[in-house]
Amino acid sequence: MAIDPRTPQQIRADIRSGKLSGPTAGLGQNCVQANLAVLPKAQAYDFLLFCQRNPKPCPLIEVCDAGCAEPRAVAPGADLRTDISGYRIYQNGSLTAEVRDVRPYWRDDLVAFLIGCSFTFEWALLDAGIRLWHIEQGKGVAMYRTSIPCRSAGAFQGPMVVSMRPIAARDVAKAVTASARFPGAHGAPVHVGDPATIGIADLDRPDYGDRQQFRPGDVPVFWACGVTPQAVALASRLPFMITHSPGHMFLTDVPNAALAAL
Repeated sequence: MAIDPRTPQQIRADIRSGKLSGPTAGLGQNCVQANLAVLPKAQAYDFLLFCQRNPKPCPLIEVCDAGCAEPRAVAPGADLRTDISGYRIYQNGSLTAEVRDVRPYWRDDLVAFLIGCSFTFEWALLDAGIRLWHIEQGKGVAMYRTSIPCRSAGAFQGPMVVSMRPIAARDVAKAVTASARFPGAHGAPVHVGDPATIGIADLDRPDYGDRQQFRPGDVPVFWACGVTPQAVALASRLPFMITHSPGHMFLTDVPNAALAAL
């Protein structure tokens, strides 16, 4: 796989200018990518509690002050309203818009949360010699709603979403070990093997992202996913929420090593 030489700052600038509009898997080598969830201050405490109770799908990277769109701790100078290549707007539990710029939707009472992403540990998988079909093909990773319930907090309740990667059976142990080093990016898988065990009926029909291709000898490996807040928004019928579009992440300036457990 060719390495993109751009820094996170350059990638964010290309997204902001419209030069880059696709998924961010494989970009910003060795820097943390993050999921976005933005909601009114009135619901922010309960969402913070939800994240603390569900650290596998929702490992917190940063929480911004109300009305602030600059994640100063992880990407000074960035703008969360323009520097992601795709956003989703949810109102009353329904997806109402997908946009490239959320400035028209921004309000002074909104609180932005950045949540760890599996794209961080994917570099560790690649470094271990594990092939990742979606990166090789320039596709989005496949994501599914499951029957695994999250712990509720206030209005926030719903199922865990997982990302799935076809992994060669001989490499599963390496994949588990490599990803377990990054608890701030979902950590080790939550399931390996039969998808029906966690409520997934058909791997060929992901709820988010792209269908994956299995090579002979591959097995499905499932990790907790930061798209979980989107499933929660639907299940909880929140009055308003902004998220990233699945696979379109926010690139921080933080090195992946900063999230690695010693």
